[in-house]
Amino acid sequence: MADRTEFRLGLVGYGEIGSTLGAGLRGAGFHSISCYDKYAADGPYADLIRERARAAGVTLVRSNEELAQSSDLIFSVTPGSASVESATSFAPFLTGRHTFLDFASATPKIKKTVAAKLSGTGALLGDGSIEGTPLHGYAMRMLSSGPAGERVRDLLVPWGMQIEFTGPVLGTASGIKIIRSVLIKGIEALTDEMLLAARQYGIDDIVLASASKTLARPWMDTVQSLTPSGVIHAKRRAEELEMSADAVADVGVEPIMARAVAQRLRWKESLGLKDHFKGVVPRTYQEAIDAMALKAGLVAAEAA
Repeated sequence: MADRTEFRLGLVGYGEIGSTLGAGLRGAGFHSISCYDKYAADGPYADLIRERARAAGVTLVRSNEELAQSSDLIFSVTPGSASVESATSFAPFLTGRHTFLDFASATPKIKKTVAAKLSGTGALLGDGSIEGTPLHGYAMRMLSSGPAGERVRDLLVPWGMQIEFTGPVLGTASGIKIIRSVLIKGIEALTDEMLLAARQYGIDDIVLASASKTLARPWMDTVQSLTPSGVIHAKRRAEELEMSADAVADVGVEPIMARAVAQRLRWKESLGLKDHFKGVVPRTYQEAIDAMALKAGLVAAEAA
């Protein structure tokens, strides 16, 4: 294991993520952790925030300025909607001795705006994202990127955190998380809608068992099966989902997800991909996606 370096850590936000990190690092023997949470003094969860900090031995400070004074590495875990506002409020207090990373769930565009707000401070900047869950404790899986990405990894991994550096381009770590969420959060919403309807039909256990058999194989096998064949069978699958939406609606559940899926499949059908591939299923998901992008007129984002 790499040597554990002592430094002063500052957390922005002491909700579920911040408190998990604070308690976990303190339990691992990390000494200096401060936190600024604007709701700690007066908010609906002020008592909970203060009690969590007291129990972990994390020092709550009263302002961004005070956190900057008491920290070397600042690790922001506010909601993504607050990222730019939070960074703007830190700008007057950061200097070249600081390292600042925003680990909120937000788009690469937002993370680059955060970096722009702090670019004149001299601080070493980066971004991060959280792929894991607090159920795994402070070792939940995280990603980092940008100029400060390697530094935060090197400082915190020896203390038991799990941080993977994904590259020098700021926004990469956040892009991986936020685009991945289309699938992960989509699965959650689809499961909710499926089970609400299945429960009304009295078949929820049977439907789950059937779906579990289909999804038991490795995920990449599923992708390689569904995505290439989907460019050939989009019309048939859209028709099936339209009937699924009707079945969901028949028991009083609004088929928001089913209709959205049917709409996306109809869009895929409209691209004429079956003719493009002459009715033959492409070999890989990459071929299928590249053809979709070509037909849709999409331009790949620049690497930088």
